[in-house]
Amino acid sequence: MKFGLLYETQRPFQGTEIDWNTLYKETLEQCELADQIGFDNLWFVEHHFLTGFSGSPCPEVLMGALSQITKQIRIGFGVSILPHAHPVRIAERVAMVDQLTNGRVEFGTGRSNAYEQMGLGVDPRDTRAMWEESISMLPQIWQSDEFSWEGKYWSVPPRRVLPKPFQKPHPRMYLACTQTESFRLAAEKGIGVLSSASYATSILAEHVKVYKENIKNANPVGAFVTNFWGNNVHAYCGTDNDEARTLAADSMKAFFGPDKPYIAGRIGAYEELLEAWGGVPDNLKADFGRWIRQSDEAHKEQAEQAGISLDSGPGAARAAIAGLDANTLADRGVIVAGDPDSCIKAIQMYEEIGVDQVMMIMQTETIPHEKVMSSIELFGKEVFPRIREAEKAKAEVAGD
Repeated sequence: MKFGLLYETQRPFQGTEIDWNTLYKETLEQCELADQIGFDNLWFVEHHFLTGFSGSPCPEVLMGALSQITKQIRIGFGVSILPHAHPVRIAERVAMVDQLTNGRVEFGTGRSNAYEQMGLGVDPRDTRAMWEESISMLPQIWQSDEFSWEGKYWSVPPRRVLPKPFQKPHPRMYLACTQTESFRLAAEKGIGVLSSASYATSILAEHVKVYKENIKNANPVGAFVTNFWGNNVHAYCGTDNDEARTLAADSMKAFFGPDKPYIAGRIGAYEELLEAWGGVPDNLKADFGRWIRQSDEAHKEQAEQAGISLDSGPGAARAAIAGLDANTLADRGVIVAGDPDSCIKAIQMYEEIGVDQVMMIMQTETIPHEKVMSSIELFGKEVFPRIREAEKAKAEVAGD
């Protein structure tokens, strides 16, 4: 099992006022500690226009700084939005960071959302085809002495694209995924999955299984197959089990608030979240009744409770999610949170279903810098050594 930190670059703020200078300095400080304490990866999103949610429009700038203050940790584009930029520009920036880090770059890709796409003059209807063309171009750019291309969206006359990556033949590639169709697409193209949805491990297990089975028949878009599943998960490790779990649960619920980009404008978003998080627990079924999902219709539900109107699907689902307590979320593996023993148990749940890396979201608008630092340190000192020791012992037994 590998351990990563995923950054939207968030911090507590009031109104629309954000101290950008402090935010970036805190981010670098956290990443430097993660490198020293034994994390395997850092991942940075690319987002535009999302005031208060993400301050990471050009993550390669942060990566350039991190190339000089970190020594071991791998640094990932998590992800680069391919339809937003010319593939040559993407190839150049990835290769430069790879050179500066002596080959520590991971290259995740994605398509973003309609709000950001339209703000940059990209038609959302074209983004799937644009991603397909760009992901086909990039490995060829990195491996060609002289590159040329004639496609639907981009044309490049014969040119030498410089620099080339430090890693040969090129960095590993990934796709940000939230749905089964995307998991299958990643497997088909022989690239890794960066799952950007939150799941109970019991629900996630089937998605991982389908990907792992399908990648055996991959037609790799690059020079090799990357068989990898990294999963986003809100995480916090503390000495007080209840407090740590509550911090992580509240952080995740704020992250998926109704005004957030992963939710806003999506029909049935809260119904999907509730299902992904394992459904309504027994202690809430009396309040929220039974949930019905039909393949050819929108989510429906029936529930009655004094003083609560559940006529609206989103309202019902949001109310049910609000009622999911921190212990339920932790026990289901939706969050990796609590004291070291609790975090180890959750990580082992991911390991058992074939996840290769837990990509932990710690720095959010509800968790301050000091607490993020203490959590990173506790993971490194109390959690990782015990997990790695258990893996070593298991490998030795298997070898015998």
